[in-house]
Amino acid sequence: MSDRVVLTLATAPSHTLVADCIAADRFASLDARAIGQLPVVHGGRRARLGDFFTVTGQRSAALRIEGDLERVEGVGTGMAGGEMLIAGNVGPDLGLAMEGGRIDVHGSVGENAGGARPGASRGMTGGEIVIRGDAGAQVGAAARRGLIVVMGNAGPRTARAMIAGTVVVFGSTAAGAGRFLKRGSIVALGAIERPATFRYACTYQPPHVPLLLRYLRARYGLAVLDRHIAGRYERHSGDLAELGKGEILQWVAE
Repeated sequence: MSDRVVLTLATAPSHTLVADCIAADRFASLDARAIGQLPVVHGGRRARLGDFFTVTGQRSAALRIEGDLERVEGVGTGMAGGEMLIAGNVGPDLGLAMEGGRIDVHGSVGENAGGARPGASRGMTGGEIVIRGDAGAQVGAAARRGLIVVMGNAGPRTARAMIAGTVVVFGSTAAGAGRFLKRGSIVALGAIERPATFRYACTYQPPHVPLLLRYLRARYGLAVLDRHIAGRYERHSGDLAELGKGEILQWVAE
């Protein structure tokens, strides 16, 4: 068993590459040759993972991916365990319907990270996704459980129709955040455009937020500021068009 499997992009895709076969836990029982034979779809045509990536290491649930993956979709789909580090940007549908494990992206991601499969009513049901750059639209859409962290800015409709779980955004959060939110939390450390269907509840120091931020600083080495840990947060309840049991917690500058 190797310490880590490494996928290195050797041939850049000229069209969209759907590579939903890439998930850390799936590689735990596969050797390098079997990993390279996994099916992908390039521009609507069937291909193999090894047509685009070189594979080193084998039989490990720790995975590192290197290269520009902006045209690669579906990485981490259905992942239920293990750890994945992506050294660069990655395309849409990262961690689609994810069930467990950790994905750490040292770059930005496309839309629908942690979201639902087409036609499905729920997205990720567990695990953690850390995005050290920006996130596209609908990050965390329909999530049932789990944690998503965006160090940069989050696009429109963040956590749309989220059932439960937590989304933390260090940068700004675009319009439509929390629309149709049923339960769960959006923690906004920067500016956020809240829907009119959220109602101000109070300003306080939520006890779980410092614990979460300290965990992120310790586990991922994120640049969490002390003022965010010790600060106060405005709590806005919503979406009142749904159950109204969710919340947006917005950090208040002292």
